[in-house]
Amino acid sequence: MHRPKPAIEWITLGLLGSTYAVWILGTTTAYTLSPGLGVILTALAIAQFASLQHEALHGHPFRQRWLNEAAVFPALLLTVPYGRFRDTHLAHHHDPILTDPYDDPESNYCDPAVWAALPRGAQAMMRLNNTLLGRITLGPVLGNLLWLRSEAALIAAGNRAVIRDWLLHGLGVALVIWWVSAAPMTGWAYLATAYLGHALLKIRTFLEHRAHEAARARTVIIEDRGPLALLFLNNNLHVVHHMHPNVPWYDLPALYRAHKDHYQRRNDGYVYRSYAEIFRKHLIRAKDPVPHPHWPFKD
Repeated sequence: MHRPKPAIEWITLGLLGSTYAVWILGTTTAYTLSPGLGVILTALAIAQFASLQHEALHGHPFRQRWLNEAAVFPALLLTVPYGRFRDTHLAHHHDPILTDPYDDPESNYCDPAVWAALPRGAQAMMRLNNTLLGRITLGPVLGNLLWLRSEAALIAAGNRAVIRDWLLHGLGVALVIWWVSAAPMTGWAYLATAYLGHALLKIRTFLEHRAHEAARARTVIIEDRGPLALLFLNNNLHVVHHMHPNVPWYDLPALYRAHKDHYQRRNDGYVYRSYAEIFRKHLIRAKDPVPHPHWPFKD
């Protein structure tokens, strides 16, 4: 059993406040002292902020949805409206569609028929993107291009919810532009921090899910307790999060320790010991093919 949800999760709220403070420090004092230091601190803050947005859409740190959304309103990541992140991510949490090239909004797999029709250059780029090195370096560009193209199509089709979320996002971006225009950090440097923030997040999402015939076995466990686990708010214990999406990030490790064998049986041993192991195994070697190996699903 886990603890009842408090009215305010002070640990999460405190971390959110600290993240904003690091972002402000990175764009001002740290950047003045050393542009490199400023960029690194700001990129770390952006990645941490994205993890906190993930907490917000799952109902943290407040019980009221509007308070959670207000708390993470500034568009530090620039290209992903919170409302779109919320809606696509909650759709992704329907486990039977995990890795589905069409229905899972976060799938990195391709329909084999679509893959076969792609030009060789596009295939080569997607193969590179399936290594960890490619995902970190190329992934922010490729991911954003594909994302923005799909969002543009929805806007062109007149999807009111998508249009609303992008308009709200524009206000959040305006706040960031206003701040950066007055801060020592240049606009180009901030674009670099956003890119690095995306790159850090690509480490988390690289192998969160795998192609497997059983939906329950598609979600990873990474038993890391280091800095990346904090940056990703324990989403490395991803099968635990998928089974208990309303449990706050700081309770996930204890929940995993208490039922470790159960979670590992459930995901059929899809386990890594650390992010160091993932870098060692998959920095330049793809973990699986781009075309979905079990498509179409049979379960």
